[in-house]
Amino acid sequence: MKFIIDNIFLIVLALSSGGALVWHTLQRSGDKVSALQATQLINREKGLILDVRSAEEFATGHIREAKNIPLKELNDRVGELDKAKNRPVIIVCAKGLQSNKAAAQLKKAGFSQAYPLVGGIAEWQSQDLPLVK
Repeated sequence: MKFIIDNIFLIVLALSSGGALVWHTLQRSGDKVSALQATQLINREKGLILDVRSAEEFATGHIREAKNIPLKELNDRVGELDKAKNRPVIIVCAKGLQSNKAAAQLKKAGFSQAYPLVGGIAEWQSQDLPLVK
């Protein structure tokens, strides 16, 4: 009991830091899709692949039939995706970080099925899935 009283500050710090990590992990696990889930959405529900990397990155290799709209241009060009509003949209970036922002923008624009790809194009490649140039 004396140990707890003497170290209460450290115990509270450890618990709050652990709680913050758990909260962050739970928040991030929302509506993301894995590479397997993405291929199923593409094949079964005619999902659209939206690549939000720059044109230069897109040219180095992308998922077949992906549409490239860089994240910084997405708000201005979202109208190009209107035909896909009722279809799943799988959003791809380099490592899965920027696609969350794009998904939030698309959901605000009325896309109810906007899913970031977990790990981005890096994860796609690590699973030996095909890319085209």
